[in-house]
Amino acid sequence: MTSTTMPMLDTYPAGINLDRAKLAAAIDALIACAEACTSCADACLSEESVADLRKCVRTNLDCADVCAATARVLSRHTGYDADISRSLLAACATVCRSCGDECGSHAEMHEHCRICAEACRACEQTCRDLLATIS
Repeated sequence: MTSTTMPMLDTYPAGINLDRAKLAAAIDALIACAEACTSCADACLSEESVADLRKCVRTNLDCADVCAATARVLSRHTGYDADISRSLLAACATVCRSCGDECGSHAEMHEHCRICAEACRACEQTCRDLLATIS
């Protein structure tokens, strides 16, 4: 399935004060990370060792929520406020790093945690890349 992010940004009738390619990459990474974190949390709940994965579940759900909210805010441009985008991207990079580290600590035992850690690390980097372009 092809992302609709870039075509939607291309059709936006007013100016967008961000690099559209980096913005689209960030939105797509945020959505992918939110999905990976939600799926990983659910998979953790299905593991026999679920008690050992409580922190992982919580971190996954927090990361999924922050990523989803950030993707929604970055998808809106009317009345754009750079301070809000900067704050959300910084928060998202932080939660993605935490979640990537937490999932990474379980990656050898649980494949879903390995996949989630990769999504979190990619999302963190993409958020930092876009954040560096916002003046």
